[in-house]
Amino acid sequence: MTPGGRRQAGAERLERVVGAVLRAGVAASSLCLIVGLLWTIAAGSGGVPSWLLQIGIVVLLGTPAARVVVSIAEYVAERDWRFATLTVIVLLELLASAVAALVFNRRL
Repeated sequence: MTPGGRRQAGAERLERVVGAVLRAGVAASSLCLIVGLLWTIAAGSGGVPSWLLQIGIVVLLGTPAARVVVSIAEYVAERDWRFATLTVIVLLELLASAVAALVFNRRL
C-alpha cells in the first residue's frame, strides 16, 4: 500500500472511531438526562434524579475531550507525530480551561 493510501485508510479509521465516541457520549448523556428529567417530573427533585441530571451534563461536556484523547491515540498509532503533538496541545488547553474555571469559581 502506498503512503498516501495508508494515510487515507488511517483518516477513515479515525473518522469512524471518533464518530463512535461522539455517538456513545451523546447517547449516554441523553439517556441520563431523559431518565433524570422524567424521574424529577414523576417524583420531584433531589437524590438520584439530580445525580442523573448532573452525570448527563458531565458526560456531555466530557465527550469532546474524549474525542481529543481518541484522536491522540490514533495519531500515535499512525506515527503522525505532528498531529499527535498538536492534539496533545489541544487537550492541555482543554484541561487548563477546566482548571481555570474551577479556580476562578473558587471550587478547587
